[in-house]
Amino acid sequence: MLARQPIGRHAASVKYDLMTAMMVHGLASDKITQRRVMRLMLLVTSRYNWQKAELSIGQQEIARLWSVDPRTVKRELAHLRAQGWLTVKRAGVRGRVATYEIGFDRIMADTRGEWPRVGADFVARMDQPKTEDAVANPNVVPFARAPASVPTADGSAWSAAAAALHAEDPVLFGAWLQPLIDAGQGGPICQLIAPSRFHATYVQTHFADRILRHLSRHDPSIRDVRILAAD
Repeated sequence: MLARQPIGRHAASVKYDLMTAMMVHGLASDKITQRRVMRLMLLVTSRYNWQKAELSIGQQEIARLWSVDPRTVKRELAHLRAQGWLTVKRAGVRGRVATYEIGFDRIMADTRGEWPRVGADFVARMDQPKTEDAVANPNVVPFARAPASVPTADGSAWSAAAAALHAEDPVLFGAWLQPLIDAGQGGPICQLIAPSRFHATYVQTHFADRILRHLSRHDPSIRDVRILAAD
């Protein structure tokens, strides 16, 4: 996956891809998240300076754009900052509005699970290791991408489930499930280790039911799955 700056001759397509990733994630989420994503997208499309890679806007103007009161603006901006989707580049002081940066790298990581909904071509384009613009721009930082290789069968419930999950959706498997390590069973609970706390939380929230379905097919004694973090 690549956190790409939307500049150069491919800028237009990159912008559309970023917006697509945000939209498909928002529509797959709860109503609160949908509204928050839509609000951020409005700021990006209406006020974001792509050349300077920054967003300069006051809270009163945000309130007008969002049709909300200033208190709601403060609360939503706090959520976006905590989520890593928005960071303060320069605080608003002495009558000047604040300047923000959009955390496109974090947005890409958070929306990755919904990319397959758009299509395999979209996933391949977003996951490409580099672009011509990225080579020319040393400030563009690529993310490592795990290859979606076929899991090795070792007789365990997880290896059997992993093979089924890979066959079901190799793109999703390569992005989120392949890095999981079998930590064994604790009674009726299968425990899997994810490489980070964020990864563990995301998989537990979005894919635990799917994983459990395949695990229980191989071993009916498994009644639950827990995704733990290695860090």
